[in-house]
Amino acid sequence: MLRIILTALTITRAGDGLPLKAPTDVGMSGNRLDAIERVVTRGIRAGGYPGASVVVGRKGAAVLSKGFGKLSWNPASTAVDPQRTIYDVASLTKVVGTTTAIMILFDEKKIDLDANIVSYLPTFGGGSRDQVTIRQLLTHTSGLPAGRDIWRIARNPLEARAAIFATGLDNRPGTRYVYSDLGADLLGLLVEVVAGEPLDKFLQNRVFGPLGMTDTYYRPADSVRDRVAPTEVTPPRGYPLRGEVHDENAYAMGGVAGHAGLFSTASDLSVFAQMMLNGGEYNGVQIVSKPTVELFTSRAVGHRALGWDTAEGILGAGRYLGPGAYGHTGFTGTSMWIDPEREMFVILLTNRVHAARALRPSKVIADVRADLSDAAVLSVIEGPSVIASNPRAFRSDREVGWNPPPARTVKRRSGSSRHRTIATASKRSKASASKRARAKASAAKGKASSKAKSSKKKPAAKAKAPVKRTTSKKPASS
Repeated sequence: MLRIILTALTITRAGDGLPLKAPTDVGMSGNRLDAIERVVTRGIRAGGYPGASVVVGRKGAAVLSKGFGKLSWNPASTAVDPQRTIYDVASLTKVVGTTTAIMILFDEKKIDLDANIVSYLPTFGGGSRDQVTIRQLLTHTSGLPAGRDIWRIARNPLEARAAIFATGLDNRPGTRYVYSDLGADLLGLLVEVVAGEPLDKFLQNRVFGPLGMTDTYYRPADSVRDRVAPTEVTPPRGYPLRGEVHDENAYAMGGVAGHAGLFSTASDLSVFAQMMLNGGEYNGVQIVSKPTVELFTSRAVGHRALGWDTAEGILGAGRYLGPGAYGHTGFTGTSMWIDPEREMFVILLTNRVHAARALRPSKVIADVRADLSDAAVLSVIEGPSVIASNPRAFRSDREVGWNPPPARTVKRRSGSSRHRTIATASKRSKASASKRARAKASAAKGKASSKAKSSKKKPAAKAKAPVKRTTSKKPASS
């Protein structure tokens, strides 16, 4: 707790991120926040990821902004810094980038959520695809498959886009929820057509630039490569990845896609999260309207909102976030959860896809995400829905399924050994039978000898005359 307070008192700003305050200044317990360090560190020690960047904020300030571990497993690697370390945020691109762009166009009445996507992207049309709406793409109910290996067939971004437009539906639109990267890609292409400029430029001009998110972009420049956390070591591309998007389909699209491709720092994302909590505004800059924020972050189909997911105790949201909480996760080991009821957010960035040493790194990151959210909520001691006590142990304290022992294997005897065993058993059986036969023969011989001795005894006396017996009737009771 002392370390958190000292950091908050001596530093006024976390880079270009939110101002830092002591936990007690915003109604939180520094002692309870200490659990976050234990949780995140256990994930590193278990081999789930080499480092992590965490920011927890409440009421317009960051109460915890800290880096854990290093950018890679190399002991000489740079330590993680929440203000400087840049992560591939994977599917956080869907909400921080693509969904935000859709919200802006919706605010400006340039798109209709219930309009068919073919009215904007006629190349996608044909058959039941003509019925797919923008709203269905946002809620993953368009009928599109979860994905396809576009990177295997596309030789350039144009061919990748053509493959997306040519993708058929697996289900009738609006009938089934299937989380789909392809739907997010279509939304990204929609933004480009309606806005009249590439997705990355639109977001830079309308979101990241105005918010001062100076380290949030697609395709990081070579000048910041040393600050980027590496991802996969042996990808299909054939070389270790650092500063290139991890997702193969996003790479096939040129590094800019609706479903992935964005890089950012935890500090930058804290500004974005606060903008959402403020109803679309930050430092006097209105990015989207408050009604639009409320519309897009409210449940629409099942646990899904429009573009966003909501907290239901799954996907790393933990157990204690409020009913109105929303957020998203990313495959590389990232997550962001925002709780309007408590005026707080929780951000976690890792590169768990970088040569993870744990046997089940996906289980490690799932538990750490959930524990991080729980620990943050449990630290709130003032305001609505205060939870009185901490759990005796977090998921990360138990490490269930993180590094399970190898399954026990029963060694089978080789054929020759098996034959030797059968032969040995056969010999033992024959020996036992022989022993029983000898014992039986000995018993028979003893019986014969006894009869012979009996025959040498004196002859029996003459039999007496039979005695005549008289019978009398017995009483019935006898």
